[in-house]
Amino acid sequence: MNGFLFDENLPSKIQFTPSLPIIHVSILGDSPSDTHIWHYAKENGLIIVTKDADFSDRLMLDLFPPKVVHLRFGNMRKSSFHSLLACVWSQIEDLVIDHKLINVYLDRIEAFK
Repeated sequence: MNGFLFDENLPSKIQFTPSLPIIHVSILGDSPSDTHIWHYAKENGLIIVTKDADFSDRLMLDLFPPKVVHLRFGNMRKSSFHSLLACVWSQIEDLVIDHKLINVYLDRIEAFK
């Protein structure tokens, strides 16, 4: 694991300090395709962080997929988003070591191997 790749619908800057770097997909150009994001994450050992269910679904089709953190909650104010992630981020980092999919809800986190 070399860091986290935040999808385009997520903020490019966060207000907490993760243990691994966070990169925003904007480095890949304007509106990169899901396939481009997938391959970039896979080639660079990055964990995709997204609200897009397509990445979670795609895990089942790839023998060696990149790991995915799927944020499964609706839109919220930026400050609430940052507060929620700051509260659960250390748990996400712990779970992603042994799990390929982490689903983050407002009230719980689910992890799948």
